[in-house]
Amino acid sequence: MKRVVAYIRPEKLPDVKKALFEAEVFKMSVTNALGCGQQKGYSTTYRGVASEVNLLKKIRIEIAVNDDFLDRTVDAIVKGAKEGRIGDGKIFVSPLEDVIRIRTGERGPAAIG
Repeated sequence: MKRVVAYIRPEKLPDVKKALFEAEVFKMSVTNALGCGQQKGYSTTYRGVASEVNLLKKIRIEIAVNDDFLDRTVDAIVKGAKEGRIGDGKIFVSPLEDVIRIRTGERGPAAIG
């Protein structure tokens, strides 16, 4: 079992969701996030005062998958989010020690599926 965490541009969320659904990955958590990386941010002026914005809006997607779904999940996120520019995002994959479905008490891969 793996946990996939992806940070993507907010405007790419519909494309990523579509690619995940096509890959038969339907379960995910989506949250708003702020972050900075190679994009470094931008300068803006509000009411005559210049300010530096270095925390940019991102979307964080978390998905728990069984090992046989890992490659198709990662490929779908890349397919939906990639524009070939700095700031396209990052995907982190980490091992998932255990999963428990609260309703039924199922554990492990059965709780994900």
